[in-house]
Order: sequence, then structure tokens, then C-alpha cells
Amino acid sequence: MQSLTDMAVEVLTTADGRAKTALGRQHAADWFAARAAGTPPPIGNALPPDQPARPARPELLSPRDVPRRRVTSPIGRIALLHAVAHIELNAVDLHWDIIARFAHLPMPLGFYDDWVKAADEEAKHFNLVSDCLEALGSHYGALPAHAGMWRAAEDTAGDLHGRLAVVPMVLEARGLDVTPGMIEIFRNAGTTQAVEALEVIYAEEVAHVAYGSKWFNWLCGRDGSDPKEVFHALVRQYFHGTLKPPFNEAKRADAGLPPDFYWPLTEPLPESPRE
Repeated sequence: MQSLTDMAVEVLTTADGRAKTALGRQHAADWFAARAAGTPPPIGNALPPDQPARPARPELLSPRDVPRRRVTSPIGRIALLHAVAHIELNAVDLHWDIIARFAHLPMPLGFYDDWVKAADEEAKHFNLVSDCLEALGSHYGALPAHAGMWRAAEDTAGDLHGRLAVVPMVLEARGLDVTPGMIEIFRNAGTTQAVEALEVIYAEEVAHVAYGSKWFNWLCGRDGSDPKEVFHALVRQYFHGTLKPPFNEAKRADAGLPPDFYWPLTEPLPESPRE
């Protein structure tokens, strides 16, 4: 029987976006079917690659070199959707990576249920946005993309607490802040398909942030540590910069993120006095 970490590595080593997401969705369906039957596959110990396989396109650029386009123009809206597709494909890999990379740590089966479900939904999101791009005469890979998307995974490769703090509780939480504005851009442009896709993403991303918050707090409870203090320390350690308001406080609360977790991180630490 194929282990869950074998499934994860198979997804991570598949380059093409559509093939990667199809494989991931099949593995998720198989996992949940086996769970329902009471015969889940073993977790296993297959090691993930340091970098997931990627298609030849898009060209990956430094963030400062990615062209900025006005979202009031058709090409600007295509570029925005392309950026979302790139984020979603990275999220597929991030969620399968957390399954394989930290399988040596003792975690309940519910931990794996949550991240398999999140990976499955991210695959759906990538396909929805790719469909939107194709309906507009473009496709994923047609434009350059951000090369730094995997940095959070590399920085936290040896720290599950840090991975949960930075990826779902910071990066995915940021999606809750900005997605309503994106929905309005496409609604004003009359791009119904994109509006519908982004509304699905917005609704389902709350749960992904909540999974991060749940398991971060669970780990802190097991350690006997204060989740807020640990979160602040880890974000300052691994996240490069301060958090940027405005925040979608209602949706963040739905995901289990209270304001005293993120508002203090909007300010840089005071410099130590010079001797």
C-alpha cells in the first residue's frame, strides 16, 4: 500500500500544474476513502525534495523584477489572475510538503486529514483560476512569476511550529485581507467567472488559516508554551519584514487569529541602544 508520504512526494515531484493537481486530488480522494473505510494508509517516511518540481514556464523572477501592471486594464487583470494561480500552485506543494517533511514527528491523524483537505482545495483553486486565464485567452505560464514563493518553506524546513506560523497564519491569512478587493476588481470588470472562482477561494481559505492556528496552538499546548509569545518570536525569526494592515479582522477571527497575535507584528522591533 502506498504511504501518505509517498503520495506527497509523488505530487511534489510532478512538474506540470494540471498534472500535479490531478494527481494530488486523486491521492486526497484515496486518502479520505480509506479513512472512511477505517483502513488509512500508513503515514510512511518518504523524504520530500528540497524544491518541488516546476514547469518550464512561468519564468521565475526576483519580486522586484516582476512587471507591475494596472488592474484597470485587461492585461493587468490577467496578470493578477496569473499571480493568484502561481500562489495556489505553490500552496498545493506547501501542504503536501508539510505532510512529508514533518512525518517523523508524532501527530494525530487529524493533522494529516486537515492538510490533505487543504492541498485538495488548493488544487481545485489552481484549476479554477487556470480556467479563468484560458477563458481570457491566456494560460498559467504565459507571464513571469514571483521566484520567492518557496522561501518560507526553505526557511522553516526544520521547524513545524515555524512552518505553521509563517505559511497558514501569516501568508495565507494575508489572502483573507486582499481577496475581497480582488473580487471587486473583477466584479467591476464584469468578469463573472473570475468573481466566482475568487469567492470559492475566499470561502475555503478561512479553513486553511484555521488549520494552521489549530495545530500551532495544539503544539504549544503540548509544549506548555504560550502560543502568542511563540508566534511573535517565530514570525520575527522567519518572516522577512513586518505585517501590513489593513487586516480582515472578522475573517481572521473566524480562523482563530485574534488581533493581539498580528497587530504587534506591524511594528519593527526597537533597535538596541548603542554602547
